[in-house]
Amino acid sequence: MSGQDATGVNPYAESSPGAGSETHPAVPSAGQNRPRTAGGRSRLRFPTAILLTCAALGVAGGILLAPANWISTILFPGLPFVSVGLAGLWLLPSVVALRLLRRPLVGLLVGLLAGLVIVPFSGYGFGSVATNLWWAAFTELPFLFVLWRYWGTWLHYLGAAIVGIVYPVLAWASFDLGSFEVSLQITFFAVTLASCLGATALGVLIADRLRRAGVGARLPR
Repeated sequence: MSGQDATGVNPYAESSPGAGSETHPAVPSAGQNRPRTAGGRSRLRFPTAILLTCAALGVAGGILLAPANWISTILFPGLPFVSVGLAGLWLLPSVVALRLLRRPLVGLLVGLLAGLVIVPFSGYGFGSVATNLWWAAFTELPFLFVLWRYWGTWLHYLGAAIVGIVYPVLAWASFDLGSFEVSLQITFFAVTLASCLGATALGVLIADRLRRAGVGARLPR
């Protein structure tokens, strides 16, 4: 989006009878938004299966963000509103990871891996890693406030709403928003917020579909 980097600051239904068998995998109930109250240390460990899943999500996220990065950069000078409309994509890999795995810090880990994947292609070097971590931090933030003990869907949207407001403020100078009319400034905030919320909704949907397909269903909690 700017010369710094492409982004400027650059419930489930209750289980049916028979659920849990090989032919009827258990579907988490709303109460399973709360993870087991194991010790904090055990929840911060990353078994191999978790790491492999994060790696796959990170690579997929990098493949998505590499072209988005260039598209956003190209559109920035003449079509900044279209450019910022892509901003929510930087949340997507981390949202999928947190929704699917429900473990502390997997959002940041996937953001880091996605950033490393696009380093050779972004044109910004390791600045892309910092950008990805910045966006991923907002997907983790609401869960940090509850110490990763509650995984309600609304917390994903809270993180998206926060970054959807913070980003335009921090990118004010990069986009020269002060030269815009108030109506256009409001539109800029609205587009950014809609992009972040929309990408989060897509991430939640993808993670839920993956879980129903069996991905992550048997990973350690």
